[in-house]
Order: sequence, then C-alpha cells, then structure tokens
Amino acid sequence: MNISLILQMAADTGPERTGLVCDGRRWTYGDLMRAAGGAAAHLSDNGCSYVALLDESSEAAPIALFGAALAGIPYVPLNYRLADEDLAALLKRIAPACIIGDTDRAARLAPEGGHVYLSREGFLAAAEAAASDAVGEEQEGEGIAAQIFTSGTTAAPKAALLRHANLLGYILGTVEFCSASEEDAQLVCVPPYHIAGISALMSSIYAMRRIVMLPAFDPDDWLRLAAEEKVTNAFLVPTMLSRIVDRLDSGARADLSALQAIAYGGGRMPLELIQRALELFPDTNFTNAYGLTETSSTVALLGPDDHRKAQTSDDPAVQARLASVGRPLPTVELEIRDEAGRPLPAGERGEIFVRGEQVSGEYRERSALDPDGWFPTRDAGWLDEEGYLFLAGRADDVIVRGGENISPGEIEDVLMSHPAIADAAAVGIPSEEWGEAVGIAVVIKPDEATPDEEELRALIRERLRSSRVPEQIRLLPELPYNEMGKLLRREIRAAFQG
Repeated sequence: MNISLILQMAADTGPERTGLVCDGRRWTYGDLMRAAGGAAAHLSDNGCSYVALLDESSEAAPIALFGAALAGIPYVPLNYRLADEDLAALLKRIAPACIIGDTDRAARLAPEGGHVYLSREGFLAAAEAAASDAVGEEQEGEGIAAQIFTSGTTAAPKAALLRHANLLGYILGTVEFCSASEEDAQLVCVPPYHIAGISALMSSIYAMRRIVMLPAFDPDDWLRLAAEEKVTNAFLVPTMLSRIVDRLDSGARADLSALQAIAYGGGRMPLELIQRALELFPDTNFTNAYGLTETSSTVALLGPDDHRKAQTSDDPAVQARLASVGRPLPTVELEIRDEAGRPLPAGERGEIFVRGEQVSGEYRERSALDPDGWFPTRDAGWLDEEGYLFLAGRADDVIVRGGENISPGEIEDVLMSHPAIADAAAVGIPSEEWGEAVGIAVVIKPDEATPDEEELRALIRERLRSSRVPEQIRLLPELPYNEMGKLLRREIRAAFQG
C-alpha cells in the first residue's frame, strides 16, 4: 500500500468536507486529492529523483507529500533554517530534485545538479492546472515515501528513509479512520521538515480532522488562530508551550474553550512547565509523545489519564510519572539494554531499543537494525515497575565521571526546583582528576537575584550524590535550542571552553 491511500480514503468519504485552512484559504479533502493528483502528473514529467520542499508550512506540504507518493518519488522536506553551507550540501545529496519553495536561494546554492525549481505559488498553480488529467498508479508499500535528514545536533545529518509500510504502520496502528467530527480542528505549527509535522498531517487527514496551518510559530499568532478557528487539538514542542504559557501568564487573553487536547514532544519537558500548563488548561487533555524520525514518529505515550493521576496522586511513584514519556504503543516493542546488548530489568538505566512495523531504522547509507529488527535509538532511559519510560538524555550526553555514569536530567530537575532558575543544563566537561566532570549552565528568571554558586552546589549535594556537584557553573542569558526544542549541548560545552 501507498500513503496516498490516506488522502484518497478521506476524499472518497467526505469530498466536500474542509480538510485544510492556511492563510485564509480553505481546501476540501476533494480539493486536496485533486491537487495531489495534479502534482503527481506534473512531478512525473520533470524526471526528478526527489521532491524537495524548502518552505514554511503551507498547503504545498501535504500536496507535495501525497503528490510525490502518487508519482512514486521520495519526498524530502528540507530545513530552510540551515546555514547556506549546510543546505548546499544537502541539495547536492538529492540531485536531481524538484525543489519547491525558496527557489531563489536553492538556485543560488545549487546552480548545477539538474534541479527543477518551483515557487510555492508556481507549484500549486501547476498542481491545480493538471488536476483534471491526473492519473495515479498504485505504488508498492516497500518503496521510499520520505527521506528526512536528521537534525545533526551532534554530527552531520543522516538521511533517514521511511517507507510507505513504515508510515502506514504507524497511522493505521494508532488512528481510527474518520474518528473526528466536522468541528474538530488540528492546529499544526511544527516545521514541515520534521517527522512531527508529517505525522500530524497524516494522522489528521486519516481521522478527517480539519487541519489549521500556522506557517511559522509565534505565541500571539497561535493564540489568535486557535481562538478564530475554534481549534480542538494541537501539537507543541516544549519551547512553544513555554512561550504560550508565558504570554498567558503576562495577561494575554484568547477564547480557547474549544481546545480539547494538547500533545507535546520533540524535546525534554521541564516539570515546572507541564505543571503550570495543567493549571492553565484544566479542561484540556495532555499527551506526551516520544518518538524519533527513524520510528515514523511516536513509540511511547503518556496519556491524559496518566497526567491527571500524576497531578493528583499522593503516591510518589505515580507523581514521578509526570516526568516520564509513558508506556510503549501496543504496536511497538521496547527494551532497555546495557552496553553489551543485554536487556535490563526495571529501574536500571541503559540504551532504548525499539522494534515494530513503523520502525524503519534505515538510512540511505545503511540500516541500523540488528538481525532481529531492533533499532538502537541512542537515547538513554529506564522503565519503572509498571512499564513507564523515563528518558535520561542522549546516550552520548551521559556524563562519565570516574567510571560513574551520570544523567544530566537528574541534575537539571534539581536545579529547576530553585525559584530563581528559569532554565538549566548539565554537561560533561574535561577533568584531569575524573576524566569528565559536571558543568552546569543556568538562566536566571527576570527580576530574581542570582543565587550564589555554593548555594547551587549545596542544593545538588542535598538532593543527589556528591559526584553530581558541578565543578564549574556558567550563567547564560538563554540556553541554545534548535527549532524543535532540542537542547544543543555541544554549544553549552563550548561555553565552558571559552
């Protein structure tokens, strides 16, 4: 099967039902299907090996995604925020491609390679013009649906391959077809080049939920659009939710009475932030979604009931689950393994491995799957006795002090309990005595006095073991994050070398 089946089913079931709203224009599911068919016809005539989107979120994203699927060409959403040098390297890796969006920049960076350049407006016009004559051929499920370059926060981006079978495995295993009412609306504001943006489009279409697109995130625009369109569902990364909470706390007002559910993921959620969000949105269901590009999105969920129980329970173990990412999906197997690859029992930290139909674990250069189909996520974590998954950062982020493995997250949680600290990060720094020691970077809240370094060390020493006490402390105006809310620890480490 092909992922185009998702849009085809929605269009056949409700051709006149509104499927997408963007910049004031409304598209029915029938409109989207016809445009995707026209896009497929146009793309097939270009003779390109890839369909690349270099643009903010717009209707061009789903039309290019499904048009590429109908044409049997891999879809490659590109990060338009990359520096010229990095983007040029990616454009070279996908030549020849039909590049949609910022054609001036793409042509300047990749004048050779046989690329075809189409502006957003030109692509949409071509798709609509060819719609009536479009004929889509059924593509094999084993074909490549999308090639997504990983964020490259620690190394050069890898080209992750997601096959039609992977993406369909995720959607069909987690979403009920046509389960949304005509009033349901999903606000999509994550970038189109991230797996969360792709999965949000596909899952909303399969549920037949109206998609409301915000081209670029801004908290005031988000609040306005959510109120105007009576948005019922939204997905946010932690940094986005933080900015919305800050705006509401500072007096911003918006009618969010229709908002039924907020899902979040993509980065570490500070405990203080999610507790405040639960207070501000008492009638909204919160879901924490953990997943990776290589797993076609979500592999574990902390659902609304889990949030409520953790918020109201007197049991410390249940309360602690608010800091977890929940339990694996029924369609996913998950194990915690040690360095030798042996499964670990509950309570012991190791690397997270996952297996399932939605798990690709495949890159353009190689497959990362072991012989039994398990994918090493490179995320560290542990399971509690009830199977709730707690993340401990990237495996590469673990601080190894004198042979002892230290999770940055446990130190950061303690620091965030200090009333003057707005944000905090712990990283490994070189140490002659221990090989690696703890360094912390903290951001102080406005109008709060800066705590003494010994006060911070005492706080950590009181809550944790002495090995967690930092050797060095840096005060920063803000911590570096990428656009999906992932902390850029390499940049923090560099601050200790300056």
